[in-house]
Amino acid sequence: MSDINLTCAAMAATEEVQKLGHAARAASRVLAGLTTKVKNNALAAMADALESKRDDLLAANRRDLDQAQANGLSGALLNRLMLNDKRLAAMVTGLRDLMALPDPVGAVVDGWRRPNGLDIRRVRVPLGVVGIIYESRPNVTADAAGLCLKSGNACILRGGKEAIHSNRAIAEALSEAAASAGVPSAAISLITNITRDSALALMQAEGLIDCLIPRGGRGLIRNLKDNAKVPYIIDGDGICHTFVDASADPDMASAVVLNAKTSYCAVCNAMETLLVHADLTDTLLPRLCRELAEAGVELRGCERTCAAIDYAKPASDEDWDTEYSDMILSVKVVDDLDEALAHIAAHGSGHSEAILTRDYEHGRRFTHEVDAAAVYINASTRFTDGGEFGFGAEIGISTQKLHARGPLGLVEMTTVKYVIEGDGQVR
Repeated sequence: MSDINLTCAAMAATEEVQKLGHAARAASRVLAGLTTKVKNNALAAMADALESKRDDLLAANRRDLDQAQANGLSGALLNRLMLNDKRLAAMVTGLRDLMALPDPVGAVVDGWRRPNGLDIRRVRVPLGVVGIIYESRPNVTADAAGLCLKSGNACILRGGKEAIHSNRAIAEALSEAAASAGVPSAAISLITNITRDSALALMQAEGLIDCLIPRGGRGLIRNLKDNAKVPYIIDGDGICHTFVDASADPDMASAVVLNAKTSYCAVCNAMETLLVHADLTDTLLPRLCRELAEAGVELRGCERTCAAIDYAKPASDEDWDTEYSDMILSVKVVDDLDEALAHIAAHGSGHSEAILTRDYEHGRRFTHEVDAAAVYINASTRFTDGGEFGFGAEIGISTQKLHARGPLGLVEMTTVKYVIEGDGQVR
């Protein structure tokens, strides 16, 4: 493609983002003042629309799946892309669940009176316009739109090219339904330009985007860090570890490890590396590996793992830093808790980490020393999810520390404003 064509493509992407951004900015001012009743009515209409347009949505998704298969998309990514009745029902349920959750907008965080008589309140308000870049999963379109609307934010969605027909059908259904309930039509918008230029334009839409949330792999995050001119919250890799301590209950370890890897391997809270205490090399390690292999998991192990498990493939240095999102697992034998902690510190992504142990002090040390958004004792990492935490739908899992960390629910989609009332005070 010539430089002229590249320039034209970039200009077209920027023009679309700017147009949507200005409309969303205007809509955000209206959204900020909508009552909870209006927002809940809109969510109900959006849920109804997904149900009534089921056939259209599945047909659009079929087009995406056919194209993705023709392009050789992996099985794991096809799984992420696929919509079916169960996943549509989950999208509908997610929107209706939001209706029952408290509206964070207008909530008074705290308040006090100063000696001069000024009354000061810290009040939750929407962020404004939220941009979301995501890949493959069309259900994110509904989750993000619903959560942004309930928290009073306008959203600009930029999904992956693989899901363009699905995302367009879902976004149109949601936007029309919300508008019928009194919400500005520009409150929910989708970027239809699926070139990389549109993602870059969204990252650089200064003055239009208040917060950008990327949901994708390392390439997207690297692009964001290199090019973004707007504030962002990183929804990063999910290189999640489970450490089976020497004192772990064998049956509990079996259940948790299998769940963490095999219940849904294509999501960011799935386990990607299993760490096993050396004392268990001849006892529990063979059992765990056998059960994982029987479930269809390919094992890639360290030298000690491969020596004990003859069907494990040797792990490369790259494996310890890979989010497989597939039925593949790295396995490493460690001498003690210290080595497990060091491995997680070197290779973890700050998402979710777990220890299985009956040693209270080891559990305490693990929670204190592991730097991650979610740290578990004797439970699966698969629980790192807004719904499982009681937040309802989520936009993503923040692996950074400012301003939000962990599942991005309604409260995390707000900021605060100080409201000060006086009776003529001057300074």
